[in-house]
Amino acid sequence: MHIQIPGRIYHVAGALKKARWAWGLLLAGVVLGAGAQSFPNKPVTIVVPYPAGGTTDVLARVIAEPMQKILGQQVVVDNKPGASALLGTRLVARAPADGYTLVMPNNGLVISPHVTKDAGFSPLKDFAPVSMLSLQPMVMVINPAVPAQTVPQFIAWAKANPGKVDYATAGPASFGHLATELFAKRAGLQMNHIPYKGQAPTAQAVLTGEVKLLLSTTSSQMNGFIKEGKMRLLGVASPQPSPLAPGAVPIAQTLPGFNAEVWFGLLAPAGTPKEVIAKLNDAVTKVLAMPEVQAKFESAGAAATPSTPEQFAARLAEEYASWGVIVKEANIKGE
Repeated sequence: MHIQIPGRIYHVAGALKKARWAWGLLLAGVVLGAGAQSFPNKPVTIVVPYPAGGTTDVLARVIAEPMQKILGQQVVVDNKPGASALLGTRLVARAPADGYTLVMPNNGLVISPHVTKDAGFSPLKDFAPVSMLSLQPMVMVINPAVPAQTVPQFIAWAKANPGKVDYATAGPASFGHLATELFAKRAGLQMNHIPYKGQAPTAQAVLTGEVKLLLSTTSSQMNGFIKEGKMRLLGVASPQPSPLAPGAVPIAQTLPGFNAEVWFGLLAPAGTPKEVIAKLNDAVTKVLAMPEVQAKFESAGAAATPSTPEQFAARLAEEYASWGVIVKEANIKGE
């Protein structure tokens, strides 16, 4: 149907179609906005891409109960291990961007794409950061037979024995592997990488003298070995002294800027409404301020460390770039 006016023809059907399309967009926006404001109105799932019982799983369960009291909805922890945490992480990257499916990764999120041919996600493009949850500084321990009492003394001894110093890690491309390569690069050392299957055997390797050096997260068991003189604590890899490693001097005092801390955080799929992210961030911040939660984190060897979404996004971008350089320069490959 056409209505003809001198010099112009108005296509009424087309105009009506455009009007309906615009009205549909407006309604969609109203519904989306209302959905964000009413969030949450059903259970929220935190996907842990690791098996039950590990540090990530423990911390997720510590925050789940107080979070659900604040949000007014059940918060479910769902373990989705597999493919070195890639399986669960991919699931959340492809989940609806509505805030009901979150993932709780660690530094592996920004390392995996550098060491895996196809990680299946982009850590910077496929996720909307909610908040950091905790930081766990690496500590530097050595076998007591090594004639060094400080980080500078160890560096001097290792330089005097190039290619003869072995260090342990929990496996190729593990965070400990990257952290030790960063230390070696900054200190100008030539050391040999000895990978083990998991964290537990690495401590044993230092105890027996199989290796001389280990950069690892601390634990009550490791602290016991240090107190008994079976291991020597040289330093902590946080910028400042850490209550999780009492008495340890920051490695950064010897190598300015050196920082290797394991973080845990909460992310939603990219595109999740900002209002939803803000509600989740507010809940996390309140939970991590609770003394009982902080105590449980410390017992797991982690310090409760909330952040804004923007701060977490900046850390992800910085670490994605910096660890990528280490992976390339040290030619680190995943298993």
